[in-house]
Amino acid sequence: MKYSESLKKNRDFQSVYRRGRSYANRYLIMYVLPNDTERNRFGISVSKKVGNSVIRHHLTRQLREIYRLHEDMFSSGLDIVVIARNTARGTSYRELESALLHLGGLQRILKESRKSEKEKME
Repeated sequence: MKYSESLKKNRDFQSVYRRGRSYANRYLIMYVLPNDTERNRFGISVSKKVGNSVIRHHLTRQLREIYRLHEDMFSSGLDIVVIARNTARGTSYRELESALLHLGGLQRILKESRKSEKEKME
């Protein structure tokens, strides 16, 4: 990840859960908290309720890759935690991508210039 670091420590996750804003859709829940740095810190949480370790790691890898490819669209200076819901288990890559970008739009953390460029391309 060129602009972001991973969020790894439990106390960092707990801080984002307690003080961050959250939005949810059918597949994901996203918490966002400003972190007063130039970089984003991105964390992913997939509960055992979602499935076995193969399914959980598959979802984690997909979410990490989606974020990596769209990283330049997100504003910087944020702690972002994404939680996969049970319904995310059987979804396609495109559905997860759409869900993550949808939540970014709801949180208003997508850069406007990138949005308008994407609209021009369509």
